[in-house]
Amino acid sequence: MKLEVNIIDAFTDTVFKGNPAAVIITKSWLDKSLMQSIALENNLSETAFLVMDETGTYQIRWFSPITEIDFCGHATLASAFVIFNKNPELCAIKFSAKAVGVLPVIKTESGKIQMDFPNTNPEKVKTIPDKLKSGLSIEPVEVYRNSQAYFAVYETEHEVLSVLRDNESLMNLKPFDVVVTCKAESNKYDFISRYFWPANGGDEDPVTGSIHTGLAPFWAKRLGKNELVAYQASSRGGLLNCIVMGDRVLISGTAIQYLEGTIVV
Repeated sequence: MKLEVNIIDAFTDTVFKGNPAAVIITKSWLDKSLMQSIALENNLSETAFLVMDETGTYQIRWFSPITEIDFCGHATLASAFVIFNKNPELCAIKFSAKAVGVLPVIKTESGKIQMDFPNTNPEKVKTIPDKLKSGLSIEPVEVYRNSQAYFAVYETEHEVLSVLRDNESLMNLKPFDVVVTCKAESNKYDFISRYFWPANGGDEDPVTGSIHTGLAPFWAKRLGKNELVAYQASSRGGLLNCIVMGDRVLISGTAIQYLEGTIVV
């Protein structure tokens, strides 16, 4: 069996930056074990698998090299990029995923792809887990949590950029990952972050769209603004534009093609 695969660098306009994701569109679902094997072989943060249903909505599933993921923003952006490229007349599409429902996506006049996600604003943690404390080399000033991750809040960019992780400790927080964040000191961005996910995907994720559905409302409240620019400060780096609208968060970004090829399985 031959499958078309596209690898897209998401949340960037430069190849080798942002977060790469593989996108595979099929007429019907592959076996779950096969999808997991393909994701492992691809060895990217995520591989997205899509099947269009009878209503024209794309059912979407995301797999890291380790496990199926409930929600992935950058692979959704990559998937939308592929679909829009194949269908240039389209300006809007819909994805649907079991854990997060329907995800509308539009192509904006500026050329960015805007995704409409649920608001996953985190809540403050009363008792910080010991494994989180031992898993980060610098103690955060506050810790929050949503359904996806612990939010370790720091005072300075230096702390966010220099904090080291202990994967063995952080793995004990499963199913939760860890995002470290602070208010940006540069006027280019409103806040910055890094994302650690040894329990679900790997060491450090280059750019994590899904976590910004929690980061954006968190910083919107603190900064007193609903439109924010975020930078994920991994070695590859990525830029995200966020708008908080009640129970929804709009996240926009650019993407660029890296590879188009064929998988033989």
